[in-house]
Amino acid sequence: MRQAVTVFVGFAGIATMTSACGAPPDYDVIIRGGSVLDGTGTPALVTDVGIRGDAIATVGDLSASTAAETIDAAGLTVTPGFIDMHSHSDYTLLVDPRALSKIIQGVTTELLGESNSAAPALGPARPELARTLDGLELALDWTTLGEYFARVERTPPSVNILSTVASGQIRAAVVGYDNRPATADELERMTALVDEAMRDGAVGLSSGLIYPPNSYAPTEELVTLARAAARHGGIYVSHIRNESDGLLDALNEAIGIGREAEIQVEVLHFKRSGARPVPSGTDATIQDAALLIEEAQAAGIEIYANLYPYAASQTTLNIRLPDWTLEGGREQLVVRLRDPETRERIRREVADLLAGDRGGATPATVMVGRTPYEPHRQYQGMRLAAIAEAMGVEPADALLEIIDRADGTAGGIFFGMREEDVAFAMALPWTTIGSDGTALAPDGILGRTHPHPRSYGSFARVLGHYARDEGVLTLPDAVRKITSLPAARLGLADRGVLDAGWRADVVVFDAETITDTATFGDPQQLAMGVRWVIVNGEVVVADGTHTGATPGRVLRHAAVGAATDDVQALRSLFPTRPTG
Repeated sequence: MRQAVTVFVGFAGIATMTSACGAPPDYDVIIRGGSVLDGTGTPALVTDVGIRGDAIATVGDLSASTAAETIDAAGLTVTPGFIDMHSHSDYTLLVDPRALSKIIQGVTTELLGESNSAAPALGPARPELARTLDGLELALDWTTLGEYFARVERTPPSVNILSTVASGQIRAAVVGYDNRPATADELERMTALVDEAMRDGAVGLSSGLIYPPNSYAPTEELVTLARAAARHGGIYVSHIRNESDGLLDALNEAIGIGREAEIQVEVLHFKRSGARPVPSGTDATIQDAALLIEEAQAAGIEIYANLYPYAASQTTLNIRLPDWTLEGGREQLVVRLRDPETRERIRREVADLLAGDRGGATPATVMVGRTPYEPHRQYQGMRLAAIAEAMGVEPADALLEIIDRADGTAGGIFFGMREEDVAFAMALPWTTIGSDGTALAPDGILGRTHPHPRSYGSFARVLGHYARDEGVLTLPDAVRKITSLPAARLGLADRGVLDAGWRADVVVFDAETITDTATFGDPQQLAMGVRWVIVNGEVVVADGTHTGATPGRVLRHAAVGAATDDVQALRSLFPTRPTG
């Protein structure tokens, strides 16, 4: 228990104290008089929350009790900490452990390693990862996932983390960036790397099947690797192969992997790309995709999904290049772009793609995000059509020039979704929220990029825009989607519910004012409305300001007990569909 002192902490609403007789206080922290939503979807109850150490000790009337720190939550909402089911903060947490853009929204736990993971950093995968880290002024001083976890623990972040191991990273480490099937020997080595990562504490296996070299993996390879993760009680998390014209085929592949490997499946950023006002009869709608998932659930397959609350995606600009240009990795891409004859071939194919609507890829719907090339930073946040006009070239030429000058590392934002689809997917009882964003900060090296606003606003947007303003969700349902439901999916048997005995990850926010302020034009803006955030019993955000505390932990798979009876009991509390 922390020692009590007789001074006020430098944040409004929190006081430290001792009792009149000098006895130690009853609790380390008491949150008084807030509207408590416990995360299970039940209505709010105005009451107190008492914390001792890193756990919630009491939820109830504590008017006669004392605490080292007291938070006045009258008129505010008190919930479990928010869980981000899809995060790319793997390396930015090493740059700035504050996790400012996430913690200010109330995120206390992030799932990392999706599509790409920090390990294994072996073979051809190692130099690619080293180049990524070089852009963040970080050294690659780990090889395995266990070593990466140890690296995180040397400078712990403000948030808790879990990680999957990426099948694409494993393929790059063993097979490299060639477009071919793995040999039997290579597949055996890849399986061994999954086993190693799971023993190191990975929560499961991930895939990013639109990104080379993962896109070169046949379904059979993914089933084999997923079986290895399943043996350790892990899950399978997938950025599926196609989210537009081939959406249903891609979902059927994920369902098949779940069936064959006997593993729980989580579909990342559930959506239908391609912003046609009315999809043609040959196209799958988001409703068709949801029905397919629900039919699989009814057949006994554990498959769920998460989404981010925006109608635009973000990824590398390379995704708009022909697949053959990406064989061999970024180094070979740059070689091809700098060969005049090959570049002309690429330009013709890109021009054809931009003339259509494949996933919303037109000059008007593609925005340039991050680029490390200083002269091109003026184009961050601009649409490709405007950039081409400023350069005095065709859009395809502008795109290739930006990618080339960035050595294949430029990012893009793609306006290829429909707002009504986002609302529909969010209202489904089995979806959770994954920002697909990164823990950033407006200052320092992390403030030099032009991110998607989801890194700063996803959870505030769910609670403010979608729950309060649009009524897509009730507030209890919205809180459930970002607390107990993802905790159950991840096997977090002691987080996600605000009750005695659970870990003290707690958020106190103003339900009337919580708002995402980040925009596509000005994305480096912190969310508003979250007043206090507690992680593992320590106050990290006080009166809306980061305290400097970094009490986050690595939640290794063995520690969270993904296959225990406790977790199965927790999951049973949250059925796939409402009952009555």
